[in-house]
Amino acid sequence: MDIKTIIIIIIGIAVLALLAAWFWYMRRQSSNDELFDEMEGTEFEEYCAELLEAKGFENVEMTPASHDYGIDIIADKDGISYAIQCKCYSDPIGIKAIQEAYAGKDYYKAMIGVVMTNQGFTKSAREFADKLNVVLWDGDYVMDLIHEVALPEKKGIIDLFKNLRKKTYTQASVNDDLGNNNDETNTDANKHMGQ
Repeated sequence: MDIKTIIIIIIGIAVLALLAAWFWYMRRQSSNDELFDEMEGTEFEEYCAELLEAKGFENVEMTPASHDYGIDIIADKDGISYAIQCKCYSDPIGIKAIQEAYAGKDYYKAMIGVVMTNQGFTKSAREFADKLNVVLWDGDYVMDLIHEVALPEKKGIIDLFKNLRKKTYTQASVNDDLGNNNDETNTDANKHMGQ
C-alpha cells in the first residue's frame, strides 16, 4: 500500500469514529429527554430513590413532601450518609439547589450533601458547590447509573412508581436515628472528603 491509501484509510476511520460518537451522544440525549420529560418532581425523587437502592445504597428514605429542609432523599453507602436534593428541570441548575443541599445536609446530620438532576449545572452553581463541598450528580451521571443498574426506562416507569415502596422520614426518626452519633459522623465525613 502506498502512503496515499494509508492516509485515506486513517481519515475514513476517523470520520466513522466521529460519526459513531455523534450518534451515540444524540441517542443518549434523546433517551435522557424522553425519560424525564413527563416526570413531576415527586416522580423524579422516587425514581432517584429506587436508582440509589439498585446501586447499593442502604437506608434509602424519602423526606416528607413538605418541610423537607431542602433534602428529598437520605441514603447511606459504605458508611457514608448522604443528603440528596433532587431537581428535574428543563434548564441547568443554579445555586439555589446548592444552598438547599448544603443547609439540608446539616439539618439531617448527613456527611455529604448532593444535588442530583436530569440536567447540568450553571458555572456559578459548580463553583459554589466546589466551595461548599456539595457533590453534583448531573444528567449524564444519572443516565450512567440508569444504564449501569438497568432500571426500566420510560415504558416500565409507571409500574415502577405503582410498586415503589414509599418511605417517609419523620422529624422523630431524624432525632432518634441521627442525633446520637454526631461526633463519629463528622469524623467519617472528613475522612471521605480527604480532610
